[in-house]
Amino acid sequence: MSHPPHRVVSLVPSLTEAVAATGPGLLVGATRWCSHPAGLDVARIGGTKNPDVPAIIALAPDLVIANEEENRRADLDALRAAGLRVMVTEVRSLPQAFAELRRVLADGCGLAPPGWLEAAEAAWRDLPAHPRRRTAVVPVWRRPWMALGRDTFAGDLLARLGVDHVFAGHTERYPRFDVADLPPADLVVLPDEPYRFTAADGPEAFPHLPAALVSGRHLTWYGPSLAEAPAVLGEALRRAAPPPGRAAGL
Repeated sequence: MSHPPHRVVSLVPSLTEAVAATGPGLLVGATRWCSHPAGLDVARIGGTKNPDVPAIIALAPDLVIANEEENRRADLDALRAAGLRVMVTEVRSLPQAFAELRRVLADGCGLAPPGWLEAAEAAWRDLPAHPRRRTAVVPVWRRPWMALGRDTFAGDLLARLGVDHVFAGHTERYPRFDVADLPPADLVVLPDEPYRFTAADGPEAFPHLPAALVSGRHLTWYGPSLAEAPAVLGEALRRAAPPPGRAAGL
């Protein structure tokens, strides 16, 4: 990179929050799903799957940051064809998330490693051991039902918190499943994104399993939320189904 960018467009909510928290004023555009930080005042350029490519080009960014899973290749190719620099991330595990965050912030944006990133790495490095592991079904969509499968960032976070999801060995990353034909599990984990599961929409489909309603931002975002994610997710999991031999609330 010859010089740090002065105008950045983010097509990924996690990266939007990461850049905004580290280099205030650098962002000029973000998707409508980029909800953090609250009050972010930038141009909204459509969604992650349907960005307004002409609007992005009109913003004349020095850099567009994207993700191989969240954004479509055709849109990214169109931005490159217009002469824009596009940095694409791949995040399928916690170590990869930390590496990609450092790459985007340092190599992409010319920013020094932020304190929140060091705090996040420490939070996940200092986790207690989980000798008694639990298994979980982790739906991410309803109608049709879809769950975490192999090779996912969220699945890696849960595994580090002592919860192994039942479709981790599936051939697909987000397989469809039948709620009437599930592998044995100790609980169901229901995030509030991408599908917004709530106490009234989700748990009733798994009447024989304790349900942990968790923050999707803490389970699926890679950015400043990672610093508090172990505590937030750990508490939600404990409240739903305490590990064997441990009473609820202890």
